[in-house]
Amino acid sequence: MTGKAVVIALGGNAILRHRETGTAEEQLANVRRAARQITGIAGSGYAVIITHGNGPQVGDILLRNELTKDTLPPMPLDVCGAESQGMIGYLLAQAMEEALREAGLDYPVATVLTRTLVAGDDPAFENPEKPIGPFYTAMQAKRLADEKGWRMVQLPGQGYRRVVPSPRPVALVEGEAIRRLFSAGVVVIAAGGGGVPVVAGPGSTLRGVEAVVDKDYTAALLARLVGAGDLLILTDVERVALNYGRPDRRDISEMTVAEAREHLAAGQFPPGTMGPKIEAAIGFLEAGGGRVTIGSLDSATAALLGRAGTRIRR
Repeated sequence: MTGKAVVIALGGNAILRHRETGTAEEQLANVRRAARQITGIAGSGYAVIITHGNGPQVGDILLRNELTKDTLPPMPLDVCGAESQGMIGYLLAQAMEEALREAGLDYPVATVLTRTLVAGDDPAFENPEKPIGPFYTAMQAKRLADEKGWRMVQLPGQGYRRVVPSPRPVALVEGEAIRRLFSAGVVVIAAGGGGVPVVAGPGSTLRGVEAVVDKDYTAALLARLVGAGDLLILTDVERVALNYGRPDRRDISEMTVAEAREHLAAGQFPPGTMGPKIEAAIGFLEAGGGRVTIGSLDSATAALLGRAGTRIRR
């Protein structure tokens, strides 16, 4: 294992912030902010590989599909995921090259459009729970359920939304290409949005599926693939907290895997927010990883150096 290698998982706020409209200019400005933080980490001696979320971007693409469906053929969810990977990967590559050059670091940058193999019999396919895309009225939701077979759920006070399966990642199809690039000193951007989910078909074929893979689970898989000692998960909070949103909230600076499991079992980390990050951290550490740090983008370097964020250790 390479002790000075880190996989950095950027949350959605690194690319599209709250109340922004999502213009290309806004997203590039946010990505430049992230790139400066990552470049600081690279400058401190770490080999860096980057992955990222894509929820808001895929949501916009799906809304565009809906608004133009009478003019242009809508694309399936796996194609939309690939489209978002390409867009965000391009912005990140542009911003990273600029930031590295300004810092006097001569590292090449490459974005790898990544497919993530999932199991066709994953239980998630029988119980879709991941909300995606725009909100619909009750009448629109019924029409889409009848016409397309979508599963729709009602969110109180907001309307109806489509839910899709979120299977666990098994392997990265481009894993060997990513590993070789990383070993050669390339700053690799890979597996955006958890990767495009595919299942094995007849022979050696792969088939894209209408699903979403959680990016934090894929980040842990990516870290194991490249032998990284550190997994840095950047989100919109400074630290992991117990009793989040309550008056008795308590921030955590450090916890063991056993403590993380205990808090997870007690319902402290909800499935839609901190839960997948904690589960991904546990999986990475139990597979031999060295350390997981969860913190905010603006404190990324300090968090990795142990001065901010929450550290989870074996």
